[in-house]
Amino acid sequence: MISSLKKTVRTALATLACVLAAGSAFAEYPERVVTVINTWAPGGPSDAIIRPILEKLTTRFGQAFILDNKSGANGTIGSMYVARARPDGYTLLFANVGPIAISPSLPDKPQYDSVKDFQPIGQIVSGSTVLVVGPNFPAGSMKEFVEYARKNPDKISYGSVGVGSSTHIMGATLASATGTSMVHVPYRGSAQIQLDIMSGQIEAGFVNLGGALQLIKTGKLKALGVSTLARSAVLPEVPPVADTVPGFDFNVWYGLMAPPGTPADVVTRLNTALNEVLALPDIRARMIDAGLDPAPSNPAAFAAKVRTDIGNWQRAVANAKITP
Repeated sequence: MISSLKKTVRTALATLACVLAAGSAFAEYPERVVTVINTWAPGGPSDAIIRPILEKLTTRFGQAFILDNKSGANGTIGSMYVARARPDGYTLLFANVGPIAISPSLPDKPQYDSVKDFQPIGQIVSGSTVLVVGPNFPAGSMKEFVEYARKNPDKISYGSVGVGSSTHIMGATLASATGTSMVHVPYRGSAQIQLDIMSGQIEAGFVNLGGALQLIKTGKLKALGVSTLARSAVLPEVPPVADTVPGFDFNVWYGLMAPPGTPADVVTRLNTALNEVLALPDIRARMIDAGLDPAPSNPAAFAAKVRTDIGNWQRAVANAKITP
């Protein structure tokens, strides 16, 4: 009986030691470099959003948060990489609306489930895109753009960051809603789209407002309309596309996610730190100046937004008649 009691005590102590060790490991997170995957090409507007945030997280945790760009296939390559990564908090996803909320509705579906294969940590920002043309394009407003497109079928080429991306669906929706025909030209990132619009290689494109803001202000690009129903606070003179095309309303967002099964302690710690960073005056000012709205949230709220957006974009994809 005494021997049995000793064995029970030893087992209990061993179990307690394991629990304490696990708790200590989570409390010490991160103990090494954390890699954050950006699903778009380097040098684009997404880099400009996440890099200052990672710098702040590096300072807060005392461990490096580095960015690794894995672009291609409308962001699904980088997203799938994270979905299959070890769920220990050391590989995270700089998630965005394209591969998470839009791709599930496309004919060529990704090899992951946007709800089951990712652990939301928190939303970062939401914002609008803007339809831009070159400085010499023969239209200075959305109304003139639509009239020109109607008179010149297939003479307007518009760029997007990939087949089935948010910017592709916006362009396809615009063409469908106005009864026009435009040529879609997919790219790997928006920086090259802007360069090709300025040089006249293509005529138009929906691009990230923050990434195009300086080019618009210096007259290198003409902004015709923003993709949301409301005007942008940093570009108030540019009306919504919806003023010309009723019902046109597209909002884009970025957030932070982890592989499924990431420990709750790690998720909570990351969410708390992320929201603290988004509240910093210099970070808020940087995002707002770029035409983006800081959108801190908790994991549950971010998960709910993802589920809602999947349904909204499913309807948009169907209306835009996206084909493989």
